[in-house]
Amino acid sequence: MAQYSRIEVASVMKENGMVPLFYHPDVELGKKVLKACYDGGSRLMEFTARGDFAYEAFLELNKYAIKELPGMVMGVGSITDAAAASLFMQMGANFIVTPSLREDIAIACNRRKVLWSPGCGSLAEINRAEEMGCEIIKLFPGSTYGPGYVKAIKGPQPWTSVMPTGGVSTDEANLKGWFDAGVICVGMGSQLISKDILANKDFAGLENRVRETLALIKKLRS
Repeated sequence: MAQYSRIEVASVMKENGMVPLFYHPDVELGKKVLKACYDGGSRLMEFTARGDFAYEAFLELNKYAIKELPGMVMGVGSITDAAAASLFMQMGANFIVTPSLREDIAIACNRRKVLWSPGCGSLAEINRAEEMGCEIIKLFPGSTYGPGYVKAIKGPQPWTSVMPTGGVSTDEANLKGWFDAGVICVGMGSQLISKDILANKDFAGLENRVRETLALIKKLRS
């Protein structure tokens, strides 16, 4: 069962301003990545469940987070149907992220008061997601739309909370564009947890990158 309600998770997303995205089948490697992000100040991790037996890796990582990393909010991404969402919620996923708007996933998550963040593009999709109780919209792929699209949405709908994923980097100009447009947080995968970091097992470097990125987001918001 989830350790945090959807309102609590949404608050952490807003406060942190960044959701790291990560997947690797090696659980021990995953624990070190998780610990580096945690020590760098992140209190969120989206485990992108894209590989075979990904549920086994997530289960172990979530157990580790609960035991060793107090306050770490673990969620799961790349979920494409309600059955998968239910499976991961049974393993304690605190939020569910999807690449597209799926009403069956919304229903499954809402019954458990678990935050779900659907991938949306059109204003019609965004409105439908909000009508179904979505707290934070995932703009995906962010690189296709850009900060200007977010700004346009926020004009008539200032209440809409947007998290772009894809096309977000640690570069100051990139982050400034998104936060100036009014996003509530950003999702960041390989631009933050790069292949080089994983290949070289540079967990100290990852910790520093997370810390610096969070500090930059805080500065841009002030």
